[in-house]
Amino acid sequence: MKGQWIGKYTGDVDGKIMVNIDDVGKHYEVVAYINPYDKHIPSTVAYFDPIEKAEKVSVKAYLAPVNPENGLQAKWEDIKGLFPDGVNHSNEADVDFVYDGTHLKISATTDIGVNFNSLIKKSEQKNDSSIDGIPMSWVEYKNHVSGLLGKGYLFRGQQKPWRLQTTFHRLGRYRISEFTNVDVKQLHQRLCAITPHFFDLNDPQQNGAFFNLLQHHGYPTPLLDWSYSPFVSAFFAFRDCAKNYSGDEAVRVYLFNYDKWKFIFPQITTLDPPFPHLSVTDFIALDNPRMIPQQALTTVTNLENIEAYLQEKEAETGECFIEAIDIPANDRELAMKELGYMGITAGSMFPGVDGVCEELRERNFDK
Repeated sequence: MKGQWIGKYTGDVDGKIMVNIDDVGKHYEVVAYINPYDKHIPSTVAYFDPIEKAEKVSVKAYLAPVNPENGLQAKWEDIKGLFPDGVNHSNEADVDFVYDGTHLKISATTDIGVNFNSLIKKSEQKNDSSIDGIPMSWVEYKNHVSGLLGKGYLFRGQQKPWRLQTTFHRLGRYRISEFTNVDVKQLHQRLCAITPHFFDLNDPQQNGAFFNLLQHHGYPTPLLDWSYSPFVSAFFAFRDCAKNYSGDEAVRVYLFNYDKWKFIFPQITTLDPPFPHLSVTDFIALDNPRMIPQQALTTVTNLENIEAYLQEKEAETGECFIEAIDIPANDRELAMKELGYMGITAGSMFPGVDGVCEELRERNFDK
């Protein structure tokens, strides 16, 4: 049952639902986001008592309405004036979960008598990307991306054609509310003792900068790193490939048309809105000297399957948002040499002792 479940629900009200389920040992912890098609009815965040690991369980849910003006949880008394007369919001619900290994069936009745039913099929779990890459040599890649500079693209380099996924989701966690309420507070307490700057997490800019600091120093977050530079991204794609490789594998660079994406879809500044989202964020670089040389920009998401969401939005709009280019891994030596001429090296990408040592190791050792 662990994972992210996204689907539709029917009953007295119809809409879309996203359920995030974490395995915490002897039981599951669950949070759900319920979004009616009818915008005259409030969206809801549902928190559940711990759920036993069984095929069928009954559990209590505690429901919080969402303020439509800012996407944040609120008290119904504070926001009911934003909805038509006669609209009400439930406080609790009795919920049944049935899991057969492939489908999750949810049935609920709220304290004001609203009935709810959903049957969601588990999405396929795989490591490989569902996006077909365009094969290009290193020379062809350089020529192609040079024509895209300044046209609103972001780039992301990966050693293999793995699917786009945050480290937070790849390592098997789904409740971002737990990340912000527990992980971030623990990290803030420890890191502010050793960073020159005290991060004020109540300031959205500093809050985002703190998330980026965690991301760039290896802590799993719901952020995904991109670069304005297709050449910086190529460096990250080739960086960990074996020298003098002679096989037929390819590295990958993703191209994301973020200008078009931002123009069509609202960008969310919070990590955990009550609906699926992928948002482009440009955090300030507090105590994070890597962001500037890497020409870094970040996307933040609450989605385990980013590619499926992008492809869904492409089908809805008829626009192309995401592409991929696959470059032969045996082009590594030529690519790394030319990137070095551009000043893109480990020493420049990772200011400090580690980056200098990696750059000189690349230069002075064959393997």
